[in-house]
Amino acid sequence: EDVLERLAFLRVEASTALVTGDFTGTLSQALVASGSTVQQVEPAHGFVEEMPYPQGGFDLIASLGTLDTVNDLPGALIHMRKALAPGGLLLASFMGAGSLTMLRSIMLAADSDRPAPRVHPQVDVRAGAQLLQRTGFADPVVDMRSLDVGFRSLDRLVGDLRAQGLSNVLADPGPPLSRQMRDHALTAFAEAGEDGRTVERFEILTLSGWKR
Repeated sequence: EDVLERLAFLRVEASTALVTGDFTGTLSQALVASGSTVQQVEPAHGFVEEMPYPQGGFDLIASLGTLDTVNDLPGALIHMRKALAPGGLLLASFMGAGSLTMLRSIMLAADSDRPAPRVHPQVDVRAGAQLLQRTGFADPVVDMRSLDVGFRSLDRLVGDLRAQGLSNVLADPGPPLSRQMRDHALTAFAEAGEDGRTVERFEILTLSGWKR
């Protein structure tokens, strides 16, 4: 929905579009209804953003929730720019720095004197702007918006993260929590809430840039 609002504001009419990460199909369906020819691909089905895409000449490339877990983010952006037609637009939204502050603090406390990586590295607004400039996009724009979500338990939060592919995907994820550490984390998460819900924050970073 956010991407569609941006496209309407920019008055972008894309005859061809490449869309990845559109789990619900909402964006692709809206683009098709507006007259676009849409190629929809999912990372789980073999789409590798860090490799040259076999086709090119897209007027629009939209990436939803996938760029935060690639190993080579500059390389992925370069390949996307090369797949655009001149005058084409990239819109990429994914989880940015400042997300999961509650989970990070609870996991740090649970790990005690042996902190382990529990969440993959994240990009902030400044780094996002630098990446767009570095990878050759014209008129780069980067912004962040917050989404606060209440969870009844830490297990519900972790379940949502896993369902969205936002759990730890590091090559070296660190040691698992012991039973005692897990119990400590569950209790700390519950005590941080009010009226049976603990609020976690998600920061959604959106990058946009044009190919000239």
